[in-house]
Amino acid sequence: MTTVNDIKAAIESLSHKEFKQLMRWVHEKDMEQWNAQLAKDSAEGTLDFLIREASEEEKKGTLREL
Repeated sequence: MTTVNDIKAAIESLSHKEFKQLMRWVHEKDMEQWNAQLAKDSAEGTLDFLIREASEEEKKGTLREL
């Protein structure tokens, strides 16, 4: 089993080009996980409070356009 320290050492040995490729891949994986969590939270209603808050702000006339 590879440890975090083994991975860190391997990353240290990468060329600049390889490091950039790794960073792109890590960013893509992070965004995939973030999007999956967002979709799950949305489907479960976890984010419904945001809709309620925006509706309340709109009724008060304090909702700002993006």
